[in-house]
Amino acid sequence: MKRRDFVQMAGWGLGGVFLPNIPIYGKEIPEAALLDNPFDVALKKQLADVALNAARSKGATYTDVRIGRYLNQFVSTREKKVQGIVNTESYGVGIRVIAKGCWGFAATNQMTKDGVAECAGRAVAVALANASIQGDPVQLAPQKGYGEVSWKTPVEINAFTVPVKEKVDLLMQVNDTALQLGASFINSLIFAVNEQKYFASSDGSYIDQDIHRIYPTFNVTRVDRATNKFETRSAFSAPMGMGYEYLRPRPEDKIPGIVTLYKQRYDILEDVKSAVANATAKHQAKSVEPGKYDVVLDPTHLWLTIHESVGHPTELDRVLGYEANYAGTSFLTLDKWKSGKFNFGNPLVNIVADKMQPGSLGAVGYDDEGVKCGKWDLIKDGILVNYQVIRDQAHILGLPASQGCCYSQGWDDVQFQRMPNVSLLPGKQSLSVDQMIAGVEKGIYILGNGSYSIDQQRYNFQFGGQTFYEISNGKITGMLKDVAYQSNTQEFWNSCHSICDERDYRLGGSFNDGKGQPAQSSAVSHGSATTRFNNVNVINTARKI
Repeated sequence: MKRRDFVQMAGWGLGGVFLPNIPIYGKEIPEAALLDNPFDVALKKQLADVALNAARSKGATYTDVRIGRYLNQFVSTREKKVQGIVNTESYGVGIRVIAKGCWGFAATNQMTKDGVAECAGRAVAVALANASIQGDPVQLAPQKGYGEVSWKTPVEINAFTVPVKEKVDLLMQVNDTALQLGASFINSLIFAVNEQKYFASSDGSYIDQDIHRIYPTFNVTRVDRATNKFETRSAFSAPMGMGYEYLRPRPEDKIPGIVTLYKQRYDILEDVKSAVANATAKHQAKSVEPGKYDVVLDPTHLWLTIHESVGHPTELDRVLGYEANYAGTSFLTLDKWKSGKFNFGNPLVNIVADKMQPGSLGAVGYDDEGVKCGKWDLIKDGILVNYQVIRDQAHILGLPASQGCCYSQGWDDVQFQRMPNVSLLPGKQSLSVDQMIAGVEKGIYILGNGSYSIDQQRYNFQFGGQTFYEISNGKITGMLKDVAYQSNTQEFWNSCHSICDERDYRLGGSFNDGKGQPAQSSAVSHGSATTRFNNVNVINTARKI
């Protein structure tokens, strides 16, 4: 099961609806087999050495080998029924080489010495074929070998060791709670991922990584029987780079407010109660009056705006036009970076890339080129200072090394530049959400992500949300609906007025960040604290039929 299949199976995450049935892709395996490891590290190293030696003997000047085992588990329910329990496994090896200055790639699931050697030979053959049409040779940034090292997501509870019955019981309790409170429909899901990845290269690295991610979520619908109109609200959970402990809330994780929110762990039962109340209240909510408002954006909403307006336009391959045919380019052209003074946003705006952020979806020790991961500035005091770069891009910016942004969604897909965790740093001055709202005369408080649109250069955009509250003279005065705001990236980030402090900092994220041809999906998180933007254009999205 690859993430592109997850997108097909669980695309409701952004759309707000479940598919009625979950189809099965790839190899389905029994639950007990999820914890079996078919190859130990020593055997992986042997196979990697076979690939490295075979590629070198065929003329490769550089080779990397990725042996991957990808486990996924879906437990989904609807109202009083279990919709599906699916365990999947994908296992194989991808081999990438440089020969005559060109890239070549091949993959196989024939996990024998002969099968791996044959695959390495095919990768070299592809590179040699490319050499007849490619111009400039690949320039790789230097990368030292790390020898034999390992990294593991610091999970407390491996989600795959938790019995399916416990997960089903929790989800059925969620559904029952929602129905008892008046929900018309309720769907819920727990999705768990384990990537067992082994990387070896001719630079001298042998890297074993064990990566865990989890996503519990639901969608509540409340129908007004008098009008037959419906309102929905999805979970305010976030997909996380954690184990099942994410679903074991602690008192200190609860953030009190007009809507119950959570900092590092998640209480799905409390959230579904809030969701039913929100969906019910939306039926009586006032339709927004279009105009200029100060918008106060919660991290459950702002993560998506960061992803689209900051994460994507700072991808160097997009800046260079490599994505133009599929997903657009970027307004953050190299001349703006070279000037050293391009005003991306207000000086309060500091945005970092961080591949090691605890709990994040993108947290790994080493990327898929064997580069040790780290943290760097993208926007510093409102100024564009850097991009996201991999080994064969570093020379374009004059950088001495890659930033560790290379990733592949599976063993049979070639790795390329992907977005790291991109986050807005919290404010330096003490500021709570209540204090921020108290300073707003005419505004809207927005939580949760909804529909959105952004142009091919990641510049002009429109974002909706899930729940909206009117702010008048420093107080929440009631719920609104039919809200979306419009701006362009530079104008929006320059309208940043204030950012709450680190006490409010939280992660949001997505399992299905799509890019490339053939398309691949990656998992990435975006952190922020609640942030205020002044004088933003708000429109009414209601359609009269």
